[in-house]
Amino acid sequence: MTLVNKDNKHRIALVIGAGAFGTAMAQVLAVNFDKVILKVRSDDIYQAIKKGENSIYLPGLKIASNIEAALTWDEVDAYAENDIELIVSALPTNGIAEYFKDNYDRFLGYLIKGIPLLSLSKGIDPETLELSDDLFFDTYPHFKDYFCFLSGPSFAHEIMQGQITLVTVAGRSKKVLENVIGMVNTPYFRCLASYDVKGVLLGGALKNILAIAGGIIEGLGYNHNTRAAMITRGIAEMLRFGAVYNARPETFYGLSGMGDLILTTTGDLSRNKTFGLQLAKGRKAQEIISSQRNVVEGYKTAKAVHFISEQFAIRAQIFNGVYDVLYNNHAPKEVITKIMETPSKFELG
Repeated sequence: MTLVNKDNKHRIALVIGAGAFGTAMAQVLAVNFDKVILKVRSDDIYQAIKKGENSIYLPGLKIASNIEAALTWDEVDAYAENDIELIVSALPTNGIAEYFKDNYDRFLGYLIKGIPLLSLSKGIDPETLELSDDLFFDTYPHFKDYFCFLSGPSFAHEIMQGQITLVTVAGRSKKVLENVIGMVNTPYFRCLASYDVKGVLLGGALKNILAIAGGIIEGLGYNHNTRAAMITRGIAEMLRFGAVYNARPETFYGLSGMGDLILTTTGDLSRNKTFGLQLAKGRKAQEIISSQRNVVEGYKTAKAVHFISEQFAIRAQIFNGVYDVLYNNHAPKEVITKIMETPSKFELG
């Protein structure tokens, strides 16, 4: 059941992408909007949502009655009638450039009207090595202030259940940030504002790789001591990437950094951690990826991060260790042994 916020009702929100998190965000928006249009690409998801449940990604969890699935842009236009106030992109990072290039004119029209776009992507494009802000800004360079970026500890399954959730929304414009956050905030889902777009996006992207590492560690039988060490040293490596992008160090200790990292390395609902658990059992990365429909953002992001670490000479043993497991078929236990044999340094080094 949806908790309706009668004091702050908006007209229509458009969500692009009906995976688990896109559906969960549609559920959040259904509190504040008269109607939420969930733009889908697959007929099976379309039919499932028409029946009141995204049984492909979130089986057993009912969606709000004011969420409408749309398979075509004609359906979107029929539902919207020029009343869209917010666009949410729930596309995986490596799908942003192509999708918005293919639909350039449509989204340009929305941006010209001043409609903000909130991106949920948590990754780095392995081909261009760009974060999602750059991918959007490359396509719409004159509308940078209208883009915001959400990240933080937030499992889709728990959002659907109405569990209290806090996230960060980053952007360039105070006015746009306040507007977007006002449309997204509900009694159980709250957003904190940040101007550190790079820091928020890096935290969301890098933690996925560390979640894979967390799954590997757990799958190999290591316990709390090992996980705590990995998380702590992982944050130290995250900060090195942050320095390259001029991100604020404190951002990595907030919701989009430490908060999301703790959730995804310890929570059983993490797709990236589950991926790591399967790797620890001896399965190959490509085999796992090709056998499932869920997107594991950390898989492709690990490739991008490896290239970035080489380009900027970033010391990143854990990140590159995950890369070696995923792309060089190194045995996880051998990677851990190699890391443990590294000469000791001062902790803050």
